[in-house]
Amino acid sequence: MASILLIVIYLTFIGLGIPDSLFGTAWPAICREFALPVSYANFVTILISGGTIFSSLMSARLIYRFGTGKITAASTLLTALSLLGFSFSGQLIWLCLFAVPLGLGAGAIDAALNQYVSVHYKAAHMSFIACFYGIGITLSPWLMSLALAGEDGWRGGYRSVSLIQFGIAFLTILSLPLWKKSDTKKTDSGEPSPRTLSLPALLKMPSVRLVCLTFIGSCAIEYTCNTWGSTYLISEKGMSIDQAAQMITVYYVGMTLGRFLSGILSDKLGSRAIIRLGQGIICAAILLLLLPLPTAAAIGGLFLIGFGNGPIFPNLVYLTPKNFGEEISQSVMGVQMASANTGILLMPPLFGLIAQWFGVWLFPLFLLAMLIMMIVSIKGV
Repeated sequence: MASILLIVIYLTFIGLGIPDSLFGTAWPAICREFALPVSYANFVTILISGGTIFSSLMSARLIYRFGTGKITAASTLLTALSLLGFSFSGQLIWLCLFAVPLGLGAGAIDAALNQYVSVHYKAAHMSFIACFYGIGITLSPWLMSLALAGEDGWRGGYRSVSLIQFGIAFLTILSLPLWKKSDTKKTDSGEPSPRTLSLPALLKMPSVRLVCLTFIGSCAIEYTCNTWGSTYLISEKGMSIDQAAQMITVYYVGMTLGRFLSGILSDKLGSRAIIRLGQGIICAAILLLLLPLPTAAAIGGLFLIGFGNGPIFPNLVYLTPKNFGEEISQSVMGVQMASANTGILLMPPLFGLIAQWFGVWLFPLFLLAMLIMMIVSIKGV
């Protein structure tokens, strides 16, 4: 049973990754069709992030009432319906309306499954499900590029991806009896019942505040590199636009490889050691960006940032029940996922303002500031 559920969880994380890179790939075609300014993409992305943060904060109460299986199935179905809704949208307002349930579904899935895996499986599986998320986030732009080259355009891309999501939702619905058996087994084992805490109560705990800063720092590094890495290569290293776009894929390769190796080494090294090792690698990588070295060193630096930072998120998640106890870990997990998405939402735009005011050359120093925040905050957890 546990093995079958794990397969379902892996597939669900592919579905979780699919929407995250889809909109950015489709937006140039959408804004051209709707005759919109490029910046209007922010309306959609902010609503998605806002929905994700809200559902992450509400996840503990929902899971306590309905169970992990039902929340996972309903949320996956909600994201599938939202993606299908995107394909039929004829105006920006409809994209914004469908962005809300898309974010709500994604946040609930993330908090629910991360908590379940951290309690029921080894640390290796937490890193491996992060790899499967990477499969989803890599797969969707490729599917969208195929659709954009065809007659149906971006709408066909959204319909194709929604079909994959509906398939995953169908599997999560079929797996509901397995989740019920798992919940019954846990109840019979005499384990302490989960306890939900309010957001103010959680934030009164110093360790919760510090772990939130750690998640913000890690996700700020990840998504600032994602958003501004190619701009840094163009502006400061003299690369062409197409070369920089190709080289930023090296960053994603590093992240995926880091998470894969983390899954292999987690039992031998332990999650805390992997986090410290990852932070050391990031520090060395930032040094490569700061020093006046050839462009290849900067590309290697981005690879190492992905390689070092990639394993930090899944290992932090895995430590949640150990750091805070299983009784309140679901409540803490929701706050952690909300903090991660807050970092994703706010930090890349913040660096955009810094770059506009002072220059893109500050990119490595911004990453260094986020790393220092991570290192200092995690010591108190």
